[in-house]
Amino acid sequence: MQLRFEIAAGSIVGQEHVRLGRNNQDAFCIFLSDQMAIAVVCDGCGSAGQSEMGAQWGARSMVAAIGRQLRVQDQLDWELLRQDLLHQLLKIAQGMGDNLSQILAQYFLFTIVGAVITPGKANLFWLGDGVVMVNGQPQSCGPFSQNAPPYLAYGLLPPEQFIDWPLTFQVQHFRQEEIESILIGSDGVIDLIQAAEKPLPGGTAVVQPISQFWQDDCYFQNPDAVRRCLSLINRSAIKPDWSKQQLIRTKGLLPDDTTLVVLRKSATVS
Repeated sequence: MQLRFEIAAGSIVGQEHVRLGRNNQDAFCIFLSDQMAIAVVCDGCGSAGQSEMGAQWGARSMVAAIGRQLRVQDQLDWELLRQDLLHQLLKIAQGMGDNLSQILAQYFLFTIVGAVITPGKANLFWLGDGVVMVNGQPQSCGPFSQNAPPYLAYGLLPPEQFIDWPLTFQVQHFRQEEIESILIGSDGVIDLIQAAEKPLPGGTAVVQPISQFWQDDCYFQNPDAVRRCLSLINRSAIKPDWSKQQLIRTKGLLPDDTTLVVLRKSATVS
């Protein structure tokens, strides 16, 4: 049976990171064929120095590891996937210096949310927090107290060095025919959802509901459409107020880095 889904994705740096002169610490990776659709979003720890490096590595490595498993077996072994990633991560970190915990803290603390669709099956998974929606309905994956989610890299540290959260992948299983749309994203998507119906900076139009991303065809026809939409929502604008003879500055609506990936059933599927 041929899998017929389509994918749209985009990412922008948050206003707070722009203010601090930081990079976008989110990352995403996608893979789509007629036999599998894989999407992963990773969110680097905001207090870490260069966690965007780990987020980029994590998103790409997770998609690659899932693809390798699915090419040789039907069922995903989630613990084997976690151990595979930890093994790769340990080798990389050890090559960067002797202080493992310091290197992990600076570069490799990131959350993971993802989706895998194969003929007949669909899995949603996460380790840490983020946003997951299935057919428009949110699934529970966080938040965590003190904004301190578990990270994959904690599996390389002694247990007493991290908060006592589960360090295994949390997985939800669905039949593929149940899925009309899936949205996964970093926790910055929460601000995007809450921005609905607010005026766009510098304009009179308003932010459309989050459902636009799986309902509007334009996001699947132009690979840059999601990013452009997020950028419009998050741009800063300056407008003159002639009556007060002053300039009014409006900040963007997304303080945190915001990344989302949407998978939806192709319209060509009957």
